[in-house]
Amino acid sequence: MKRNRVKVLVFMLLGALLVLSACSGGGKKNIAIGPPASETNNVSKIILDAYGIGDGDYTAFQEGFGDAADGVQDGNIDISIGILGLPAASIESLQASAGDVKMLSLSDEAIKKIEEESGYKRFTIPKESYEFLTEDVETVTAFAILMGNTDTIDEELGYELAKSMIENASENTHAQAKQMILENALNGAEGLLIHPGAKKYYEEQGLTVDNEVAELTATAGNRKEEFTLGTGSQGGTYYPLGGEMANLWNKYIDGINVTNMETGASVENLSSISQGQMDLGMTVHVPALNARNGKADFEGNPVENAAFIGHIYPEVVQIVTREKTKISSFEDVK
Repeated sequence: MKRNRVKVLVFMLLGALLVLSACSGGGKKNIAIGPPASETNNVSKIILDAYGIGDGDYTAFQEGFGDAADGVQDGNIDISIGILGLPAASIESLQASAGDVKMLSLSDEAIKKIEEESGYKRFTIPKESYEFLTEDVETVTAFAILMGNTDTIDEELGYELAKSMIENASENTHAQAKQMILENALNGAEGLLIHPGAKKYYEEQGLTVDNEVAELTATAGNRKEEFTLGTGSQGGTYYPLGGEMANLWNKYIDGINVTNMETGASVENLSSISQGQMDLGMTVHVPALNARNGKADFEGNPVENAAFIGHIYPEVVQIVTREKTKISSFEDVK
């Protein structure tokens, strides 16, 4: 009997130690790094590598930001990394539910390394962006752009798509639609092939377009009626914004119907265009450059049938946790 009581006491002591370890932040952190084959996943790994954090140093959750935010709220995820518009409705919703959201800044050293290894650039999130911020947040940014399949988007249709993005943006109720203005139209286009229809529209509006022009196999004569637009996860920015863009195209461009699809975002959309399974895709400009040049996820397999149609909005890397995690920076993950 005494021996059994000793065993029970030992198990109780071990259990107490495990609880104390968990409460003190011991063990690997759970980090949401975005879906597989997404740009969020790629940039998350670049960020973690900049801090010397390897795959074995944390537990990866590979899901869209919406599901990841639910995990942060429930306490199952410690940190979630997202590439989102500013401000992001999903982060505002998380704060409304959790009440203690904290946004992490990147260090100067990390930002320098990220800039050296990717097309991302330093960006300061003003504290006025969210009510819960008490100071500016240092991070990195890129551009969200629209790419079109040169085998299905003919010159006339490319012209109309670009025109509608600019001239009907005021009817798009999504917060990021205000970024789709002529002054921003070529942001993120550098180094990419441009669709000849989009080039024609922008030059008519007085813009100078220096990009190499894509060659099309699509013609107005063989144009289909149903088109697909690859977006992202429902909890992110691409899906709802893409839905409104599709609705406006359907309203103002005769003879077509564009359906927005939930996808893993940038890399998946570019790959689907390459395989002829998608007509339009929203993407960060960095993987679009990789796709054209056959680098990173497209190593040895450049995407030759994708062309730039227009800028959508600035993509800002936003990293959130909760005050209860006691995490102040990625240094706390090591």
